Amino acid sequence: MGRKKEARQGLPHKGSCVILSSSKRVSIRFQKQIIKKWRRFYPSLPFPPWAPPPPPPPRASFPSRLSSLSLNHRSSLCKSVVKCSYAEAGVKDDYKSTTIDVVADIKTERVVVLGGSGFVGSAICKAAVSKGIEVISLSRSGRPTYPDSWVDQVTWIPGDVFYTNWDEILFGATAVVSTIGGFGSEEQMQRINGEANIVAVNAAKEFGIPKFILISVHDYNLPSFVLSSGYFSGKRKAESEVLSKYPNSGVVLRPGFIYGKRRVDGFEIPLDLIGQPAERILSAIENFTKPLSSLPASDLLFAPPVNVDDLALAVVNAVTDDDFFGVFTIEQIKEAAAQVKV
Repeated sequence: MGRKKEARQGLPHKGSCVILSSSKRVSIRFQKQIIKKWRRFYPSLPFPPWAPPPPPPPRASFPSRLSSLSLNHRSSLCKSVVKCSYAEAGVKDDYKSTTIDVVADIKTERVVVLGGSGFVGSAICKAAVSKGIEVISLSRSGRPTYPDSWVDQVTWIPGDVFYTNWDEILFGATAVVSTIGGFGSEEQMQRINGEANIVAVNAAKEFGIPKFILISVHDYNLPSFVLSSGYFSGKRKAESEVLSKYPNSGVVLRPGFIYGKRRVDGFEIPLDLIGQPAERILSAIENFTKPLSSLPASDLLFAPPVNVDDLALAVVNAVTDDDFFGVFTIEQIKEAAAQVKV
């Protein structure tokens, strides 16, 4: 009786073997009507065994932000493809899951180096590039003239911190490193060592840059009347600005005499011929010179020099380590550099 009723409704019984999908005489509309009635009488079975398989789930796509960025800024993002699969609820295991491609934008470090074409700044640019960090340099002289290979990997922008377009310089930056400093008249040293750095700190803070790193100077245990001069007082004002605006991420590095191969007007000055032996000697007699450190200006003789490459590696450490902040002495700079060398 049950089978007769099924036949009257236009449905095959369970034991039949009718393949309607392969018959040209049966229209698609008729197949849909039969499937609808099948679901009415056999709700426990999702589809008739002779019906065509359901269409695959739609392919998911995710837009990438790279198309909205300029060509200069695309290199700061690397594209990662993640494949995953899913299946709808209630679908049996014999149905194949669909693979989707998820495109994710992973942000890398992007550092702005102020004074990047100078002695210390160029060493920082070179070290950062070697660690895969994108580097933008802002300096009055712009691109250096020497043909080192790493120079091509830095974006060189000529300009002055007092008049530059910070929106262009700081776009996408994760840290700012300032090597700004110099000598001159009292007014000039206040402006270069103090005001210029303060302008940069405030610009970075307003733009939302998470970290600021300042290359300052060791005080050499000098008397207060010397430290009140434009050079040292300007540096200390800049330090105060960094530490107040970036209390949990600001970095102040206080090296002493910095040595290395310094280029000036196309000529190379081998400061390492003096600095390297002095560093070794002073490190060897450190235990003997420590009791003299309380004497005024004693560090002019006993403070060990710092290799410019070590200073640059310490900066790289500061850029990549979120727990790296505060004021760092000569020895701490060398320890920070050693961590990156490993």
